[in-house]
Amino acid sequence: MERRARGQLKTMQNAAIAINDFSQRLDDYGQWRARLADAIATYQEWEQGQSGDDSKDELQLYELIESLRSDKLVVALVGEFSRGKTELINAIFFSDYRRRLLPSTPGRTTMCPTEILYDPQLEPCMRLLPIESRKSPQTIAELRKSPINWTTLPLKLESEDQMAETLEEILQSKRVTLEQGRELGFVPALDEETHMGNEIQIPVWRHAIINYPHHLLKQGLVILDTPGLNALGSEPELTLSTLPRAHAVIFVLAADTGVTRTDLEVWKNHVCVATREHVKTRIAALNKIDTLWDELKSEDSIAQFIERQAEETRRLLNIEREMVFPVSAQKGLLGKIRSDNKLVRRSGLPQLENKLSQDIIVCKQRLIRDKIVNEIGSVVEASRDVVLSKRDAKRRELAEIASLRGKSGDVIDDMTHKLRKHKTIYAKEVQSFQVTRRVLADQVKSMLHYLSMGRFDQMVTDTRSVMQNSWTTQGLRRGISSFFLSTARNLGKVESQSRKICELVEEIYDRFHTEHGLPRMQPVRFSVEPYLRQFANLRREAEEFRNSPALVMTEQHFVVKKFFITMVSRARNIFHDCNNAARNWTKAVLTPIYSQIQEHKIMIDRRLENLQKIRSNHASLGERVESIERELRELEEKSEVMENILNSLREAAPGEVSTG
Repeated sequence: MERRARGQLKTMQNAAIAINDFSQRLDDYGQWRARLADAIATYQEWEQGQSGDDSKDELQLYELIESLRSDKLVVALVGEFSRGKTELINAIFFSDYRRRLLPSTPGRTTMCPTEILYDPQLEPCMRLLPIESRKSPQTIAELRKSPINWTTLPLKLESEDQMAETLEEILQSKRVTLEQGRELGFVPALDEETHMGNEIQIPVWRHAIINYPHHLLKQGLVILDTPGLNALGSEPELTLSTLPRAHAVIFVLAADTGVTRTDLEVWKNHVCVATREHVKTRIAALNKIDTLWDELKSEDSIAQFIERQAEETRRLLNIEREMVFPVSAQKGLLGKIRSDNKLVRRSGLPQLENKLSQDIIVCKQRLIRDKIVNEIGSVVEASRDVVLSKRDAKRRELAEIASLRGKSGDVIDDMTHKLRKHKTIYAKEVQSFQVTRRVLADQVKSMLHYLSMGRFDQMVTDTRSVMQNSWTTQGLRRGISSFFLSTARNLGKVESQSRKICELVEEIYDRFHTEHGLPRMQPVRFSVEPYLRQFANLRREAEEFRNSPALVMTEQHFVVKKFFITMVSRARNIFHDCNNAARNWTKAVLTPIYSQIQEHKIMIDRRLENLQKIRSNHASLGERVESIERELRELEEKSEVMENILNSLREAAPGEVSTG
């Protein structure tokens, strides 16, 4: 234990990366995203130059480029009241301000969930959503699309005092009757300090968004500061929608108290539920270690005690020791303000900052790359294969012309006769293919019907109606269960249809390869299994959250309804992703065969024309060779461009190899 404690102390002293490295890694991440966006833009330009341009495909590529350029890295801080979450935000991200940017005082501080970000489309401001908006059936995500729902306060950047005064608005609370509190989803325990007689103290604001032009926020960082258990329990959207989107969830504890009962409740019922699929995003910050600094004890003795607290935290939270970071946000902030490197190192902040910069950003980059490859990788590969097929056909044409020079007229006539016969047979094959193509089109249409967003939205509307007309918990649960079952059935039908499509495409490829020598290709298969897994996980999360001790004790119709609406909102995102993936797949799986069949027909006509020119000793044959060579060079260049685009899409994230 003593040796480990000394090792931890030495690591803290050596971890001098601090926030400037976090900023640098964010900058590298931004440049990497920009290269990805440029690669997709290059492909978009290439597609625009091809025949049969699809405006829907172009719109999708445009949206993908925009999503890359506006992508965010979300870091959420979760924990009970008075654990020092806001001070930790000040210390890690905003210490260069040389003061507390966000209000942080002893006792209860942030009363509502607060997002800190930068949107260049808006002036520096703080947007506040009134707590009364909880009466609306809309989620926070839906409400944020309408500025009229929010109170906007400008941030006067030139005056630090005025800005600090404006930011203190997020601390505001008010007293309402217990009945009013219940209507808004607040039902305190009997010993709750906000519960006085027939009144309850609640936040004035439901959600806050601070738009601030800080250099880290400009690079895409978003910080979410959440209040304690009461807010998490009464705002299910946080646990079921907002937190799952975070790329790092820092769970803040107090070193002097360790893991309390309510801490454990927040951890199990909110953090673990929200990060079920992303365990490695959970980080525990054991804050306020400065309360353990005893001048009557040696440094080794203090380090050993802190290590015991960290080890106990690891045991109770059931996580790896390397995910527990003993820190002092207050001393770390003070050390940075005073440029006291020794105090900063002793605060333990460099270790936590190093974790964020090295692991979390790299993990986010992997997710982005995988998403891009899944969404358009197969489409770009299909386009590349079409180019390569045309290139190879041009090479064969040149080789054939070269081999026929000097051949006798009888040989040329015999080849011409055979090629015309082949053309007749191929024309009948293509005619037959047109019938098969219509069958394919019908199957694709049928598959996409089950993935129609309109169809899904109708299910959402029906489910919402059932929930709003149900006044029992069982009724609400039956409604959501029926919704998930219907969605799963639809996806099952999509899976079945995609198999039929793939089998039919394989038959076409095999037939044209065997009978006409077209290149053998293996169509990419599509599976809804990943999306079914996400839906299954979503249902399990729903049941866990629904049956959590906090909700069993304080269950309200309001909370359950909000909870289910949030679940449906998340389900829609999964369904939308599946819809996009399926549409991209249908294009990727059908484009190469359509293109190859058409290209082969053109090549037969050109070969016949070439034979005629050779037979007639036509002087323009040289021009044809030059034309083919020119087209071949263009196709070589295009194939190189397509390979570069694919390499860019698959490019390893900066630092990925070193961390892997």
